[in-house]
Amino acid sequence: MEELTTIQKVAVFVLPVLLAITVHEAAHGWMASKLGDSTAKMLGRVTLNPLRHIDPMGTVLVPLLTMLTGFVFGWAKPVPVNWRQLKSPRRDMALVALAGPGANLIMAVFWALLIQIGAYLAPVSSWIAMPLILMGGAGILINTVLMVLNMLPILPLDGGRVLNSLLPPRLSMFYSRLEPYGLIIIVLLLVTGTMETILSPAANFFFGLLPLPKDQIQLLIHFLLQ
Repeated sequence: MEELTTIQKVAVFVLPVLLAITVHEAAHGWMASKLGDSTAKMLGRVTLNPLRHIDPMGTVLVPLLTMLTGFVFGWAKPVPVNWRQLKSPRRDMALVALAGPGANLIMAVFWALLIQIGAYLAPVSSWIAMPLILMGGAGILINTVLMVLNMLPILPLDGGRVLNSLLPPRLSMFYSRLEPYGLIIIVLLLVTGTMETILSPAANFFFGLLPLPKDQIQLLIHFLLQ
């Protein structure tokens, strides 16, 4: 296959990026509503409509720019959760946090299945098959990276929320005070290249769980990022 142009890469990545980020946020709101907090639902955030979740900078500009560097990063408007309305606040905050990465894992499986459909259609029509295969690869990459990134134990990431819920109350209060420094830590990890070193082993582990050979996934992602 010939190397993709920048416009082609954007066309391949735009739908997987939008879905990965917006479904992640909608899953937080859906889980919160199931556990007693209807704040996100009343604000129209429990929806797959990306317009409800898009942050122009974090959902559009930053993912497109970072995609061209080989590491995709982005965010959507945070889903509001009122922990006081949850049935069991400490436990339920962890479940709400886990819902986002869980949605990314499900979507990664969906995109892997889409690649299989594309491979099946390839002998019939490459015009249909190739977009499915390329978007499937982009979808696996985006969702896996977002899933493992968000599970890092750094506030305000989802992994930080889970850890905060598991800590004893006194340690939890101390840990919560570190949240203002979380974004600084994340940016430092990104700019120093440490983030890729941390995430790559976890991403490769999850590639192995998908219904596709891991080496095929890695080759496809390498092609998309070259």
